Amino acid sequence: MSNGGQPRSSSSFHFAAGLLTGTISASLLQPADLLKTRIQQTSSSSLLPTLRAILSGPSPISQLWRGTLPSCIRTGLGSALYFSTLNALRQNVASSKLFTSTGLVPTSSPHPKFSSSSLPQLSNTANLTTGAIARVSAGFVMTPVTVIKVRYESTLYAYKSLWGATSAIIGTEGFKGFFSGFGATAIRDAPYAGLYVLFYEQMKRRLSGLQDVAARPLLPGALRLVPSSGSESKSSGSSVSINFVSGVLAAGLATTITNPFDAVKTRLQLMPGKYGNLLKAARRMVQEDGARSLFDGLGLRMGRKAISSALSWTLYEEMIRRAELRWDDKASQVI
Repeated sequence: MSNGGQPRSSSSFHFAAGLLTGTISASLLQPADLLKTRIQQTSSSSLLPTLRAILSGPSPISQLWRGTLPSCIRTGLGSALYFSTLNALRQNVASSKLFTSTGLVPTSSPHPKFSSSSLPQLSNTANLTTGAIARVSAGFVMTPVTVIKVRYESTLYAYKSLWGATSAIIGTEGFKGFFSGFGATAIRDAPYAGLYVLFYEQMKRRLSGLQDVAARPLLPGALRLVPSSGSESKSSGSSVSINFVSGVLAAGLATTITNPFDAVKTRLQLMPGKYGNLLKAARRMVQEDGARSLFDGLGLRMGRKAISSALSWTLYEEMIRRAELRWDDKASQVI
């Protein structure tokens, strides 16, 4: 499948792979997500005082993992929807003659001989577009869970349970309260996901190209600098390393570019009555707290996104790769 062939893993497998990888990353990185929410809720918050306040309070470990359940639901199901939707979009684009004729799918392979990718190879425009569409679609479905999670993590609300948070939102704002900040979320997620897939695929191609150069003999008959990619175990190790490093770099770049939308989204979801809409919120944040408020939580978000995206994508691609290897083995045995 990695080279544009027919998919052999089903959509349900992509959904399950996304669910598993998203749940794992959300569980491990919940403290960073909680700290980011606390920092972004007011301009006067900063990392070390916020962390000290939590650690000096009662049950610091459970407080750091407060909101893990909604995070796992949001990130697990969100990743499942995202990866399955992205796979469907990429497969349709890759197999479409229309997209091939317009250049969205490369007709000749300019890519390195060694490839760490388990996904169809698309153009930069197609990577950007499919990533953005898949993320916004998944984000819309998961917005109510995100609103509950953010408010449950925040100190601005005294919610004792997830059900209490849900009931309070319905009672005070109605069902539209569950979609507070969706505009900012969509404007953040669309460019982030599109840029992430674009940067991720570009990084993989470049690092795979370096792998080719390192594996190529400098002189006829010379020894190769690294083992041949024909070895399945060594090839797997190279793929995992390349995908993880590519994920970290891609997430860092995409996170920095889109952080202002994340900061605005958090304020809208915490205090929709005060900030109103996207433009009003951004203007008020700059007027009251300065332009730096748009980059509150950048360090934490960048660190969390870099690790979570790299972990999720690396595990996801490795699961797909191994599943398709097993499918090939079974197919060869039948033949």
